[in-house]
Amino acid sequence: MIKWLLFPISLVFLFSANILNAETIQINKVIGDKEELSYEILKLALSKSDPNIKIQQHSEFFNEARLINEVEDNNIDVVWAGTSPEWESRLHTVRIPMFKGLLGHRLFIIRSEDQPKFSQITSLTALKQFEAGQGRFWGDTKVLMDANIPTVTTIKYDNLFPMLEGGRFDYFPRAVHEPWVEVQNHADLNLVVEKDVMLVYPYAMYFFVNKSNRDLHSKISQGFELAIQDGSFDDLFFNHPMIKDVLEQANLQDRTVLRIDNPHMHEDTPFERSEFWLDINNL
Repeated sequence: MIKWLLFPISLVFLFSANILNAETIQINKVIGDKEELSYEILKLALSKSDPNIKIQQHSEFFNEARLINEVEDNNIDVVWAGTSPEWESRLHTVRIPMFKGLLGHRLFIIRSEDQPKFSQITSLTALKQFEAGQGRFWGDTKVLMDANIPTVTTIKYDNLFPMLEGGRFDYFPRAVHEPWVEVQNHADLNLVVEKDVMLVYPYAMYFFVNKSNRDLHSKISQGFELAIQDGSFDDLFFNHPMIKDVLEQANLQDRTVLRIDNPHMHEDTPFERSEFWLDINNL
């Protein structure tokens, strides 16, 4: 009888020891809907590969320029960001696009009176008759310029909205989840979300870890793959309020799609894995 009592007690101690010894990983402070969704995707992936792992947010929010250094210094364990050659050379990439490549689908903010002009655009040649506005050091600015799309740049993000209204350029390409909130935030300006055109190029947002942290890389990668296979990733992604709102407002399937290349994508980008990428024809 004593042996049978000791058996479940030993299990309790073993379970408690596993919890106490559970790994804790540090991430950047989470702010905003896009960051919240990224955080939920990370939690889902790790729940599949290591349910006992704990995730702790840093008390401070780091911008991307500093984040890469924090990961290299082992102060932050995992980050997510739009990919670039620098990020992929300095950190270990979990090469599964977190948002299904959605951030490479760009809608435009324009002056309200210019909608008839944009409704006539049916080719990349026609789009190149207009000038885009971008941040000078943004990664996607290089993508537009490499495609020979006329582009006006400025250092400060906040300058782009009055510059657009003032006629310094003709449209401001934004990731599909961004333009409505931005237009609302600049309601004093004569700006709207363009209705008929979408610019698409290959682009991925990835998880990144320190190059030496192969164990964490493996846990995120394997867990993410499992979440895709069992459908839980699609359930999370397509039911998230930000994504649902985007897909309802953006009318992606009825837009004229203009495609350009992104020569800055890594040669190992998994384009052959169709389950990783958004197909606007199957929404």
